[in-house]
Amino acid sequence: MRTNLMLSAVGAFVLLAAGAVLLPDWAMFLCAMALAKGLVSLGIVGMMRGGLVSFGQGLYYCLGAYTATLVAGQLGVSDIFLLTLLSAGVCLVVGALFGPLLAGYRGIFFAMLSLALSMVLYGTLAKLTVLGGTDGLNIGAPTFFGWDPEGRALQTALYLYVAVLVVVAGTLMRIYFDSEQGLITLATRDNELRVEYLGASVRTVMSYNYVFGAVLGGIGGTIAALALGHVDPEFAFWTTSGEFVFVAILAGYLSVPAVFVAAIILEMVRSFSNLYFPNTWQLALGIFLL
Repeated sequence: MRTNLMLSAVGAFVLLAAGAVLLPDWAMFLCAMALAKGLVSLGIVGMMRGGLVSFGQGLYYCLGAYTATLVAGQLGVSDIFLLTLLSAGVCLVVGALFGPLLAGYRGIFFAMLSLALSMVLYGTLAKLTVLGGTDGLNIGAPTFFGWDPEGRALQTALYLYVAVLVVVAGTLMRIYFDSEQGLITLATRDNELRVEYLGASVRTVMSYNYVFGAVLGGIGGTIAALALGHVDPEFAFWTTSGEFVFVAILAGYLSVPAVFVAAIILEMVRSFSNLYFPNTWQLALGIFLL
């Protein structure tokens, strides 16, 4: 089982890495952004397996992006590996604080509370002029263990880095889904009371799922900020969180690769709708989602 999983992971990386050679710059950027958002949606899928949907993953997407931007701007850190670790660590701490609290809620209550936390961050950042207010902040191009690429080399390096993160995160989440805790999550979706009677702690499992989603959200936000070179409070806005939920719904909760395929499809539809239907691209996107 593990051998097949490892072979699948290697195959997935080879397929993604081929894009660094075959894709033009604009397509590589689009795919990098889609894969970064797919990481956030993968965290939502982990919660969906237990019957919960978070409408507030923009909180960690934004928190990870701002953490990387502030560390780069204030401390002069530009290494992408260190920025990713720091952002993931901050989101891990915040997720560990909110996870046990939200894990006690279900249905619309969980969705609205998670959304409320995200919107609190949005409102706070929009009012803080020291952090750029609604204009946000810029972040410089990342380095890779001291290597400072430019142009096509930078785009390729960032894309390959995202591909590695996607394969590693996807493999680890697949292992978790097939583990005892992951199977308890699926059982919780069907009958939470029976799971409790069998001796498992549903609240603990839901807390784990929330924390994993927080870390993945922070990593996705870091990649998005570095790819765009800019971050603003819109990262935490409810429409951003809604995009992640759309991807999770398109993908379903059974397949990990489907999450990233759905993210790429959604990003392409939005980009081409914006290109060919500049005045009604939201309508085209909405029809596709339906």
